Amino acid sequence: MTDISSRNPDWWRQAVIYQVYPRSFADADGDGLGDLKGITGRLTHLSALGVDALWLSPFYPSELADGGYDVADYRDVDSRLGTLDDFDAMVAEAHRLGLKVIVDIVPNHTSHQHPWFQEALRAGPGSPARDRYVFRPGRGAHGELPPTDWQSVFGGSAWRRVADGDWYLHLFAPEQPDLDWGDEEVRADFRRTLRFWSDRGVDGFRIDVAHALAKDLTEPLRDIGDLGATGEESLHRVPPGSHPYWDRDEVHEIYRDWRKIFDAYTPPRTAVAEAWVPGARRALYARADELGQAFNFEYLEARWDADALRRLITDELATARTTGASATWVLSNHDVIRHASRLVLPPGTDLDAWLLSGGRAPAVDEAAGVRRARAATLLMLALPGSSYLYQGEELGLPEAADLPEAVLQDPVWEQTGHTRKGRDGCRVPLPWTVSGPSYGFGPGAAWLPQPASFAGYAVEAQAGTAGSTLELYRAALRLRRKLLEGETLTWAPDAPPGILDFARAEGWRCVVNLSDDPVRLPPGEVLLGSGPLAENGTVLPPDTTAWLGS
Repeated sequence: MTDISSRNPDWWRQAVIYQVYPRSFADADGDGLGDLKGITGRLTHLSALGVDALWLSPFYPSELADGGYDVADYRDVDSRLGTLDDFDAMVAEAHRLGLKVIVDIVPNHTSHQHPWFQEALRAGPGSPARDRYVFRPGRGAHGELPPTDWQSVFGGSAWRRVADGDWYLHLFAPEQPDLDWGDEEVRADFRRTLRFWSDRGVDGFRIDVAHALAKDLTEPLRDIGDLGATGEESLHRVPPGSHPYWDRDEVHEIYRDWRKIFDAYTPPRTAVAEAWVPGARRALYARADELGQAFNFEYLEARWDADALRRLITDELATARTTGASATWVLSNHDVIRHASRLVLPPGTDLDAWLLSGGRAPAVDEAAGVRRARAATLLMLALPGSSYLYQGEELGLPEAADLPEAVLQDPVWEQTGHTRKGRDGCRVPLPWTVSGPSYGFGPGAAWLPQPASFAGYAVEAQAGTAGSTLELYRAALRLRRKLLEGETLTWAPDAPPGILDFARAEGWRCVVNLSDDPVRLPPGEVLLGSGPLAENGTVLPPDTTAWLGS
């Protein structure tokens, strides 16, 4: 049985972590925005679900130019979400319920409202205040052109000009100026931030855009050229570690420094890197003397295909072993289309175009989506390593693809000239009850409108209902905690086409049918199925997963 107690410094290796997007989880004060008291009041839901930890997306002071990932103060709570006392109360309640707490750290960029950036604007070109950020003069006869051709991930140039003629770098929104991690004051301030939250009882950190902190700022700055619009897709086209601003070798020095802080606590604070980089490079962030874990986004992006998934799972387990880390698995988060919708879209679907169509081209069969999502989840939870869940997936929530344009909040919408709808559809507030102005999210309307269909997915509608997605998650997590010990699996050598079949060293087995036809299950007691089985539990229908005992 897995041990996630405070006595076990390796509790994270096979933990199930539940991501809370604070503004969309629960609203206690009725202003339409989720808050810390709302989270505290709903922690029993996570305890009953059976997760080991919650990961809290940013709750810091922010103007919400990028959903809270534009941070104005790293050591405080946004007043709309609560206070530091509210945060302390939430951590205390989580620990009372046996839940660990992980918080998001956003080290690549601050908000443009951060005191440092405001000081830099006042101080002018060449000032020490500007050394904390990446300010440069422009090109052209009058400095009217950006310093380089670097592009923002959200669309358009990654440079913005200020009134005195200098340009500053923002790899994301203009409201998110990039920090210069070559500046010692920047490094020292983040050390203080890590200690601040660790001292308040936080058990670990999720590091946002972990692969972007180190940049080649040698003059003259290099253009990207034809490597790719934002550069992330160009990592395969340059020698590893040499890209101007993604995944540079120097970034690892920063995390080795952070590890000394993490290890000064008992138990050591955990960390996981959000690093959108190829597997062999991703493993570097997960080294024991750095962050310890890194998200495996190849799994999130994988097609519903047995051969592709088998290769990916095999590669991820091998990659994790190279650094002594545990594997990580994730199907949904606050940045991607929910997997209950994504997994049933035809291969090759342009996801941005699908969102622009309001989810109608092509139309998604919600029942088929939930069925496939349940099978994918049961597969994920059977794999060795940590599983990261995103709030609402335990309810089978689909993407809210038909949000009206007038309510969209994601900066992607404006920065791309309304050619990409963005990520609001996976951030719609959760439904807790089958009725009410926001289905129990709060006493009034929510900050993003919820589809009427959400009533049927509400916690109230599913709790205690046999066969519901919520009850499947609860059953799977209870059983997983009893079954899981080692971190290895063995593939069945004779699995039919379209079937994933592996045995765990603990003596149980997972079989997934990704084909179009039912298949007969191998011998063994059926411990759990993602959906109804056929012929008295001996036949596995398509898009279904079963766990078998020996």
